[in-house]
Amino acid sequence: MRAGSHVLRRLARHSSIGSTLHHRQPCEYYSAPHSDYTTNLASPGATTLSPWRWRHRRAFTFPSWGGSLLFSSLVGSGEEEEAEEVLDREAGTVRCAANYAPLTPISFIERAAAVYGDRAAVVCGDRRYTWREARGRCVRVAAALATRFGVARGDVVAVLSPNVLAMYELHFAVPMAGAVLCTFNTRHEAAMLSVLLGHSGAKVFFVESQLLDIGRAALSRLADSATSNAGLPVLLTISGDGPDSGDSGCLDYEDLVRDAPSRFDIRWPVDELDPIALNYTSGTTSRPKGVVYNHRGAYLNTIATVLAYDITATPTYLWTVPMFHCNGWNLPWGVAMQGGTNICLRHLTAKVIFDHIVRHGVTHMGGAPTVLNMIINAPASDRKALPGPVRVMTGGAPPPPRVLLAIEELGFVIYQIYGLTETYGPATVCTWIPDWDALPADERAQLKARQGFHHIAMQDVDVKNSSTMESVPYDGHTVGEVMFRGNTVMSGYYKDIGATKDSMAGGWLHSGDLAVRHPDGYIQLKDRAKDIIISGGENISSIEVESVIFNHPAVLETAVVARPDDHWGETPCAFVKLKDGANATETEIIRFCRERLPHYMAPKTVVFEAELPKTSTGKMQKFVLREKARVMGSLTKSTNSKL
Repeated sequence: MRAGSHVLRRLARHSSIGSTLHHRQPCEYYSAPHSDYTTNLASPGATTLSPWRWRHRRAFTFPSWGGSLLFSSLVGSGEEEEAEEVLDREAGTVRCAANYAPLTPISFIERAAAVYGDRAAVVCGDRRYTWREARGRCVRVAAALATRFGVARGDVVAVLSPNVLAMYELHFAVPMAGAVLCTFNTRHEAAMLSVLLGHSGAKVFFVESQLLDIGRAALSRLADSATSNAGLPVLLTISGDGPDSGDSGCLDYEDLVRDAPSRFDIRWPVDELDPIALNYTSGTTSRPKGVVYNHRGAYLNTIATVLAYDITATPTYLWTVPMFHCNGWNLPWGVAMQGGTNICLRHLTAKVIFDHIVRHGVTHMGGAPTVLNMIINAPASDRKALPGPVRVMTGGAPPPPRVLLAIEELGFVIYQIYGLTETYGPATVCTWIPDWDALPADERAQLKARQGFHHIAMQDVDVKNSSTMESVPYDGHTVGEVMFRGNTVMSGYYKDIGATKDSMAGGWLHSGDLAVRHPDGYIQLKDRAKDIIISGGENISSIEVESVIFNHPAVLETAVVARPDDHWGETPCAFVKLKDGANATETEIIRFCRERLPHYMAPKTVVFEAELPKTSTGKMQKFVLREKARVMGSLTKSTNSKL
């Protein structure tokens, strides 16, 4: 298992050839080197630590690209030698510590602690810490990881936790230790977690107390597997209600904060392409897909997300997006960038959302369309008048226009984004044009439901024919595959170079999502390639059918998948959850759709369910519904012939 960490260490080593210059830390404010940093490690495995632990304290050198001249000079009062790379002798330009530093989100909390030191940084239940306190806690945890557990550059630190204080702080503490943060989906079962722990080669495993049983079960499975001979990760707990929530028999996160040294030399990235996070996306237990993020991409995508989302200075952000999902859409780093206040939520209901918005004066939040749907369908007793506009970034699935219209009527301002785990989350934004404000509400909702253009940190997004790699015309009808290229595309799939190369064939990241481009260039998703329904040779977008069904007054949620058919190949099958107290029949739903869609697109089957399967981020688990439809078998030919 430990071989996994070696891969990330090698990635750091290879990306740092001709390495860059590190940040200087003024001893008056920033943490000073801890005496145990390189010599007095408690872990018996300390002798195997990455050589980057030592390289961090040496002079930097650069390769002689294009005949550039290397020279060094002594700076400061000590004998530390720094290198300067001459970029152009005639022009007199160099790269050195004065004009270059690797980009990293760690810098955001350093600045927040200096500028907004006394402002509330994190609120979690009754616990509240300022930016100065939060930054100090992160440094202590980083010191403990390095000095107590021998965590070296490139080692993986895994976390299984909801949106609590420690989950937020670990987004800074782990990279401060030079390590790679790997956050797991809290809905994973022990079997999947054991596979991901083995694949990641995690050295330390933080588990929130309410998930401790599943965490221990995953470790037990891992111990029984063939990979366990490399050693299990150290299990540490995250207390549910603070340091006195009970004795789990394990060392707790708060123990690290309390006992660790407060002065520690932060391990800034040697190269901005060093890995910062490992995020697992869709895959199977036999072939997990781990997406590697680097410091540069995380830094740039954070800035782009903040700008696209209109997050100005000192926002109050409500954590309704799981931090394990694409690192919370970059906003653990983004809120620090703007000196805001993080309001952590362990559990999510419409009442909890409204209560916290009013109590804390929330200005920003996020969520998948299912979260928006939950808010607009909340009973009147759970709703509260908003104290001011609340900006909501939504993504994860295309939102139905009806939902966008209803949520804005409540006082929320919607920002439609789109992206993949492979693009650090947000990659496009539906940039609003002021002239659209004069349009009727329905038209505004239709425009806002589009996915728009790439944000400022992504070089380009296109919709292409995946076979010819030609761009589709801007006609709003021709369907192609969405593709990305730029600085905020992942470094690759962890330990799967073949999948990495396939995903970036032709110099573009292939998303697997199908879309059209409208005459104004805006992208609009039509479906995932695997979710397109092919009926009698016609392509049917499940998203389009779902948007129509959502307009039925009795429908709360819906998902449309393909049902096999002996005559047509496939026909649309709608799974529907009705609103509380509402009634509707299969015939009524089908008639409603046929009045608004071409008849071949209307569902031929409607199945009513008490609950529809969703991921923890609110996406419909269509693979579950596809299996249900498959088991239902083919519709009869006589029924199909009525198309």
